[in-house]
Amino acid sequence: MKVLILNGSPKSEGNTAVALHEVEKTLHTQGIDTEWIHVGHKPIHGCIACNKCWDSGECTFGDIVNEISAKMQSASGLLIGSPVYFASPNGTLLALLDRLFYSNLHTDWTMKVGATVSIARRGGSTATMDVLNKYFLKTNMPVVPSQYWSIAHGTDPGEVVSDQEGMQTMRQLGLNMAFMIKSLALGMQQFGSPKIKEELTETHFIR
Repeated sequence: MKVLILNGSPKSEGNTAVALHEVEKTLHTQGIDTEWIHVGHKPIHGCIACNKCWDSGECTFGDIVNEISAKMQSASGLLIGSPVYFASPNGTLLALLDRLFYSNLHTDWTMKVGATVSIARRGGSTATMDVLNKYFLKTNMPVVPSQYWSIAHGTDPGEVVSDQEGMQTMRQLGLNMAFMIKSLALGMQQFGSPKIKEELTETHFIR
């Protein structure tokens, strides 16, 4: 069992990374492997709606998005961390997630577990979490809760460790994520996938 960790901050060892490491350490104590992918500093192009991925099964740009797609096939969960930029996630991270999830809409990620971490100086954390969690909720991926929203506060690198409640929330997030991964694996073995077997019906507001 393995969790992919996406660091959406441009800083490889900033406060977002510190918080993600706190979750990661807890996952390790529960026997869950992790793989760390730093994406916030990369020049990642946004989706251009070419829809070529619908036929090929991969994004036309052929960059780290496709590498992460391949890793997701064997992963049990995805942990995403982002600093808050104007009450929203880092734009580079959003460009990656738009392409990652859109190019995998025909891929079955049902019951792979999703968790988010949001770091801010002051505000915008819950709005950032809301944006990130919607990727999971569109894809039959259960969202991991914690004892509070999975946010922590800090400005200077490393300052987030002074947010004692925030760090405790990260540890609880790790415990919950490990528990859900193990429990859902047992459930899938015993009961199978709950994904609907019908062909997808797509509608919009004028028809």
